Amino acid sequence: MTFETEPGFFITADAEGDPGHPPVLLLHGGGQTRHSWGDTARRLAEAGWYAIAPDARGHGDSDWSPEGHYGIDYLAHDLRSIMAQLNQKPALVGASMGGMTALIAEGERTTKEPLSTALVLVDIAPKSEQKGIERIFAFMSSNHDGFASLDEAAEAVAAYLPHRPRPSDNSRLEKNLRLRNSSTGEPRYYWHWDPIMLNGWQKITTPYKQTGNEERLYNAARALTVPTLIVRGGISDVVSEKVMDEFLDKVPHVQSVSVANAGHMVAGDSNHAFTRAVIEFLRQERERSGGTNR
Repeated sequence: MTFETEPGFFITADAEGDPGHPPVLLLHGGGQTRHSWGDTARRLAEAGWYAIAPDARGHGDSDWSPEGHYGIDYLAHDLRSIMAQLNQKPALVGASMGGMTALIAEGERTTKEPLSTALVLVDIAPKSEQKGIERIFAFMSSNHDGFASLDEAAEAVAAYLPHRPRPSDNSRLEKNLRLRNSSTGEPRYYWHWDPIMLNGWQKITTPYKQTGNEERLYNAARALTVPTLIVRGGISDVVSEKVMDEFLDKVPHVQSVSVANAGHMVAGDSNHAFTRAVIEFLRQERERSGGTNR
């Protein structure tokens, strides 16, 4: 699927399920692609939803911005534009950057009526642990020169995610990489996202800048009127128990669940448990609002 969110600017997405079923938009984290959701889209489709997983701008097969327009306002604009092109209001499931995008798009809407039916924030809250954020940037800032092989890329991922079992093959990892010639002419594997994004992200995640960003996200969260769930990775270094408790204390209408033995990349660390929690939440809210799902 493709969505035109600005004149001549296109977002690429994959879809699973019956287009007549209630839609769910799956929004990946920074540096990931639509393929990061694993089997979540397929299981949502089997449970009676129409699962749509887009590549965010600057990621995967979506357009990259020549002007470097990758801030949260541009991401939220893309999301609102995609939602406006659907036949039904979607539920939003956003991981990390995708969660912040969904929070801003829904929480700062200018319409009286909600744009979505429900919101699932995956290991993201208005406030984050600085050490966890720094570890993410350290990983994303490394390997600018790419990798000589898929095995080399897999080693880098394994060092970043030591708690996650190594896959038996690297076929899924290959979907997040592109083989192209390096400056020396040799073919190498590169992460399939625009490295220009890092410059803007690092400017807003310093302790000084994060204070203003945190207040904006809290204001958006307080303005939410749709059912909202935060799914925390049980061993996350980005959303600690303290951070989640503080979020729930300030925004009491938000529900929460933790996925044991999962880090910040919850859907990838424990896909079955994560997907089960999302489907249970969406099904309960759908039934509560008078709808049905298979």
